[in-house]
Parts: sequence; C-alpha cells; structure tokens
Amino acid sequence: MTSSRHPDPQPQPRPAGRAPLSGPSRERVEESLPRVFLLLVTIAGTIVQWPASRITLPALALPLFVLTSLAALGTLPSWTRLTDRQQNAAAAAYVLLGSLLLPLAHDTTTASLFPYMACAAAGTKLTSRRTAVGIAVSGAVVAAAATALVEHLNPGTSQWPWWIALTVGLPVYIGISRRDRSEALLNARRATDEARRATASEAREAALEERGRIAREIHDVLGHSLSGIAMQLDMADALRGSDRHEEADTAVRRARALAVDSISETRRAVQALREDTLPLPQTLRQMAENNSAAFELAGDPAPLPPEAAHTVVRVAQEALTNAIKYAPGAARALRLGFADDRTTLTVSNTAATGAPRAELAGGTGMGLVGMRERVALLGGTLHAGPRGEGWTVELEIPR
Repeated sequence: MTSSRHPDPQPQPRPAGRAPLSGPSRERVEESLPRVFLLLVTIAGTIVQWPASRITLPALALPLFVLTSLAALGTLPSWTRLTDRQQNAAAAAYVLLGSLLLPLAHDTTTASLFPYMACAAAGTKLTSRRTAVGIAVSGAVVAAAATALVEHLNPGTSQWPWWIALTVGLPVYIGISRRDRSEALLNARRATDEARRATASEAREAALEERGRIAREIHDVLGHSLSGIAMQLDMADALRGSDRHEEADTAVRRARALAVDSISETRRAVQALREDTLPLPQTLRQMAENNSAAFELAGDPAPLPPEAAHTVVRVAQEALTNAIKYAPGAARALRLGFADDRTTLTVSNTAATGAPRAELAGGTGMGLVGMRERVALLGGTLHAGPRGEGWTVELEIPR
C-alpha cells in the first residue's frame, strides 16, 4: 500500500554542457555510425584517387562529384523538418547525381559506391516504400543508360557492362529493411512504455482501493464504537446530574464494555489486514467453527470482488458478535448462497437460553448501521429483525 506522498526532492543542478543522450537517441546515433564512416571513407577515398584516375569528362565529373558529396552529407541529419515532397526531391537528387557520376568516375573505386549508398539512403529516409523503390529503379535505369552512353561516346574507356549498372537500385531494400527494423524497435519501446504506465496506473488504483477499504474498516470498527461510547458517557453525565446514580453507573459500564469490544474488533481487523484472504466459503466456515455455529453452503461458489467478499465477512462477523452478546446460549447458523445474479448470506440465531449481560442490554444499534452502510455501497440490501423467537440477518449483494 502506498504511503502519504512526500514533497519531491529539489532537482540537482545539471552540469554545464550538452545534456546526455537519451536511450532512443543514443541507439539512433550508434546505428548511424557505420553509415557515416562509410560515407566519409567514400568521399575521402575519391578525393585521394581522383588525381591518379582516368576521369571521363573531368569538367563535368568534378562538379558532379562535389554535388554528390554534398547530397550525401545532407542525408546524415534527420529529415523530420522536411515535407514528404522535399524528402522525395532530396533523395531523387542524390540518386540521380550518384548514377550520373558512376560512368564518369568509374576508374576511382570508391566513387562507384555513391549510387548504391544513395539508393540505400532513399529506402531508409523515405516514408513511402513505393516512392523509394521508384527512385531506386529510376536511378538504376539512369546509371545503365549513362554507362552505355559514355561507352558509346568514348569507346576506349573501361566501363562496366550496362546491365551491371542496374544493380545500383538493389540496396534500396537494405534501407527499407533497416527502416522497418527501427520502426519495429520504436513501436516495441512505445508498447513497453505504455505497458509500464498501465501497470503503474493499476498499482496506484489498487493502492487507492486498499486505502479506501482500510478507511472504511477503521470507520466501522472505531467510528461506531467511539460514537456508542460517547453516547453512553453523555447519558451517564445527564443521569448523574439528575441524581440517578445507579442508572448512570450502568451507562458507564456499557461504555466500558463497548470499549473492550472495540479493542477486540480492532485487533481482528488488523489481523485481517495483515493476513492473506482465504476464499469466502472457507473464511465463513472457519468463522462459524470458531463461534460454534452451523455453516451451510448453497449453490456453486463463484469468486467475488475483494470489496464484496470483505463486506460479506464483516456482516457475518458483526451478526455473530451480536448474537453472542444479546442471545447467550442460542444456537447460531450461517448460510452462504450463490446464484446467477446475486450472493446471499443469512445469519440466524434461536432464542437466548442464558441471561444477557446487563451492561449490553439494549445496545446502541451502531453495528447494524455500519453493516447497512457497507452493503449500500455495493448496491445490495440488508434486513435484520426478529424471526420466531430468534433473530435473523439477511444480506443480498448483486453480482
């Protein structure tokens, strides 16, 4: 059970500097490190190899290389601030530039990686799979056509066969699978967080219900008893003021008896709160045996909500206690019944065979009030009154 909440401690000042990365952000950065490393190696390798390579149409190849490098670097940050149309245009430009650069800088080994990385980036960055695949297919066609065109215009240059250039679009599926994996991990993380919040909410609700049950327990056990004691003491004070000392002493003895009974009830309540709850039929059977009462079970037992089961137990306990107080020597019986739409409890006793305790004669009626309040909270009914020469308490709670 949760205790009263204490004020939250003052937050500690955060050291100056950049805040540490959270879990998802850190994972995202770690996943992008290999792609960043490969991109930087490709750009640096192309720059190193460029002077010693045979570049076709260098006046066109160099600007293409610069633009392709800038487009590649533009894929490193997040594209969340770009619209879908802008993202599609950026991915298409990167793929197109890389595909056109492929036959011009074919002699540089690392430059050939640009169109492959561009198609992989399209699959990773774009939200639409159809658009990503379409851009990758277009890039493969452009790469194959550019390769065939350069080979036709410069027959002496060494080129890949045009059909191999069609493979530049295949990495788009690697990018798509990578994006699917990231989204699956994100959804799993969100589901875990939601489950954690739901569990915490259920725990808080259970704690509040438990606190409410304990509050009602304290109210029933102590509130009614203390009210009865106060009534008896007020009566004793009024009787003494009228010089009716014998009746005042009787009222004081009643107050003392109520206090003693209240102590016993409080101990039983505390013990019930500490111990694990047994099934309702077993709990009532054990209660009946402890009070030398007969027990009968009717119908097929069905589980009840904790509050309803606790109310049935408290009503049975109060009814048996009253029978012992006001009908000493009487035969007592409990009957628990289960039906499709309700649960019933009947506690009855025959006529008393012994003299009742003088200090408890008449009673205060507070226990009966407490029982009715408990049952009313559950939408049930409670009837208590004489039947024949004895007394019967009948409880009915809807299911």
